[in-house]
Amino acid sequence: MATTEATMPGISDDVLAKYLERFGGGPQDLEIDKYFKALVKLDGSDLHMKVGDPPILRVNGTLRPMNREPLTDEEMVRLCIPLMSTRYREIFDHEGGSDFAHKLQIEDKNWRFRVNLFNQMGHIGLVARKVNNWIPNFEGLHLPAIMEELCKYSQGMVLLAGVTGSGKTTTIGSMLNWINAHYRKHILTIEDPVEFLFTEDKSLINQREVGVDVKNFDIAMKHAVRQDPDVMLVGEMRDRETFMTAMHAAETGHLVFGTIHASTAPSTIGRILDLFPQDMHPALRSSLAFNMKAIVAQKLLPSSKEGVGRVPTVEVMTFNPTIRKLILEEKDEKLPDAIRMCANEGMQDFTLSLKDLVDQELISRETAFEVAPNPDSLKMALKGISVSSPGIL
Repeated sequence: MATTEATMPGISDDVLAKYLERFGGGPQDLEIDKYFKALVKLDGSDLHMKVGDPPILRVNGTLRPMNREPLTDEEMVRLCIPLMSTRYREIFDHEGGSDFAHKLQIEDKNWRFRVNLFNQMGHIGLVARKVNNWIPNFEGLHLPAIMEELCKYSQGMVLLAGVTGSGKTTTIGSMLNWINAHYRKHILTIEDPVEFLFTEDKSLINQREVGVDVKNFDIAMKHAVRQDPDVMLVGEMRDRETFMTAMHAAETGHLVFGTIHASTAPSTIGRILDLFPQDMHPALRSSLAFNMKAIVAQKLLPSSKEGVGRVPTVEVMTFNPTIRKLILEEKDEKLPDAIRMCANEGMQDFTLSLKDLVDQELISRETAFEVAPNPDSLKMALKGISVSSPGIL
């Protein structure tokens, strides 16, 4: 039987054609929805589907396979293709993968899932992240108290750094919701796809989804400056153009939130600089020093406290005069010491964060030492011994 190697290797034309008829969005209840429902029922965070394995759920940070036979190529086509609209199918065919949101009503509650559908080794693969239908507050997320202060700026940029699945989106959602509850401002989000759906409180909120409400990110940002926003969420800083556009918005009187893939707050500076050629670095450092308000890096850890799934260990670097001076003088290697020296201003490194989580009995000592960037420093911190830093200026 013939195959369509250009778009979906190994899948027969007749099987594929059967489901292409449903590309317009499909019926309300799709066959794959039973797996999304299982994810919600078990309070998992992610659904993984791969040919040759049974569906796998991530629950409290651990991957758990479902008790059924492995998925086949034909089954993956049957389950996954109806999720995509015509636009996302075109992206999938052209780029080998597509990101989109899937909505589902479960027991009178509306749930959203961030879906990535992709080709791998000639087969379809799927990873879906559950987006909670409620936005927790800082206390519920066990975030440090300084997070509230970061919401009070009138302009500038606040970046959330971390790997995929570190809870960046949830943290930003809680920050925007805090602003919504306390200020009369216009909040504009530009996302691909939209994840949290906000309910207006004191603020006016507009949420635009790239590919649905606006053709692309560049056009969305061009429109944004004419839409009188006070606060903007511009999603992930993936490339030079996105970062420069967001920085320009921060320079012109807006408070801008965004996310970036970086492991620590200090290393985020290098991650940003890597997006640009060397001759632009001096000007970029100046822009960062005077417009960035804070970089927050976080990782999710399994909690040892009953009733608590995962908690974030959080590193906070606010841009006080010391931090700005080090960045302007290209002394990035001294930023970790500066964070420790400025703990009385609300900054904290991962060591201090881990100590606080252990003290609150939110994580075990074993978990803390497994992820500690410097186990010796953590050991001293847990004993109440502060680690002195050398001169940083």
